[in-house]
Amino acid sequence: MDTLVEILRPEFILRDALVGSVLVGAVCPLVGVYFVLRRMIFLGVALPQLSAAGIAFAFVAYRLVVGPHEHGNVNERSLAMAGAVAFTLGGILVLAALERGGRETVEARIGVTYAVAAALTVLFLVADPHGDAQMVNLLKGDILATTSASLGVLAWAFGAVVVVLFAFRKEFLLVSFDRDLAVVFRKRVGLWDLLLYLAIGVTISLGVMTAGPLVTFGFLVVPPLTARLVTRRMLSFSLTAAGLGATAAFAGFYCAYRFDLPLGPTEVALASLALGAVTSATMIGQWMASPRSAT
Repeated sequence: MDTLVEILRPEFILRDALVGSVLVGAVCPLVGVYFVLRRMIFLGVALPQLSAAGIAFAFVAYRLVVGPHEHGNVNERSLAMAGAVAFTLGGILVLAALERGGRETVEARIGVTYAVAAALTVLFLVADPHGDAQMVNLLKGDILATTSASLGVLAWAFGAVVVVLFAFRKEFLLVSFDRDLAVVFRKRVGLWDLLLYLAIGVTISLGVMTAGPLVTFGFLVVPPLTARLVTRRMLSFSLTAAGLGATAAFAGFYCAYRFDLPLGPTEVALASLALGAVTSATMIGQWMASPRSAT
């Protein structure tokens, strides 16, 4: 109880990290629900890796064009953000184009994207001789190093994403669930896809920079899968997923601080435990309600 009171105090030294962690846990599931609707869950692991590759590429390009960058510089995060958004959004658009005209399966394209992005990340890091532990921390997403300035950027960007997702949720749902019907209704499918992809790209890029690829992927996929088991409507699906993600992020931060555990894996583990518990309860409920159990 003393630990809980400590982390809730306004003067808590890691308060910015706690708030940033909860924001990532709440907003990532809001875009993750569309991965579930479009049956492209593995895209959630490929895009964070693409974002990481974009961060590494941004530093390499800066060194080649301008010169060595100084760690701790304010422009460093802006540079990393530009690379992350460019690679993430570019990857989404390329995958969307290939989905319309390609012959390969969706899983094959996503798998290739992940493999290429992972390889490029390592190569870009090796190509920058000035890379050090601080750059690696930025690439992985050192959430404990969150500052009030970076938290402000995160809050404003995530706030804009949430407004867009809820303001146009009917259009996003239609183009994600039934594209043919959207065309019949004369919806601008390409425009809504682009807007949704932009929201996804910004969310994943900021999530990777704040918490790292592992945590971002975990919150993109696990809370929406859990929420899908207990909800039937899109609004409740999104809100439940966001609530589960925020709760897992807060509980994970508490456990990591209380028991000296790594923050990211702890948050993902708690979210996964919730998924396992809800899945088990759902299966037991279905078994008890089945005709066989009644006889």
